[in-house]
Amino acid sequence: MTNLLIIGASGAIARHVVAALSDQPTIRPTLYLRDAAKLADLDTSGMRIVEGDVTDTARLTEAMAGQDIVYANLTGEMDVLAQAVIGAMDRAGVKRLIFVTSLGIYDEVPGKFGDWNRREIGAYLPPFRRAADLIEASDLDYTILRPAWLTDADEVDYEATTRNEPFKGTEIARKAVAAYVMSLLQNPAKDIGGNIGLSKPGTDGDKPAFA
Repeated sequence: MTNLLIIGASGAIARHVVAALSDQPTIRPTLYLRDAAKLADLDTSGMRIVEGDVTDTARLTEAMAGQDIVYANLTGEMDVLAQAVIGAMDRAGVKRLIFVTSLGIYDEVPGKFGDWNRREIGAYLPPFRRAADLIEASDLDYTILRPAWLTDADEVDYEATTRNEPFKGTEIARKAVAAYVMSLLQNPAKDIGGNIGLSKPGTDGDKPAFA
């Protein structure tokens, strides 16, 4: 049995993971979020739910106890939140971390799409980069994910690039990112130390189709 802590469990990607976990009897999830009511429409039977803020050191460390894997999918001051997660994992002795950031934090998006991406979100990316740097500097068994622009398409289709490769594509379904997370949960040794860009194949262009 694998004990899993999902931090930010009501997020749009994490909700797909929570839904998929209802069919995974070998994974025991703990769902950590500020408002449990946001999960009311999901089947969370058999899952432990903990209400708390990521920056609540005592609460997060308590929830971290006994976990095997931590999956964090957060918004806000990403560097502050990443430091809180790393600290709680260190205190609880948990090593395996899956952490979602953003495309563009290494200026790895090429061409006209890279120019467009910098104009749209470049000012917001430094905390995401600092979060990734903190994780890479830790002694955790981490996987950092950098998804493309997100859609609500009901599809699972993705391709991956590494930290030092040019980013491919412009968009990806949240459901597809969740499927990649599930592949890591089912095979925790996969992509340890990886920093993975995710996009839908065939979506190269100057900007996402919906923009």
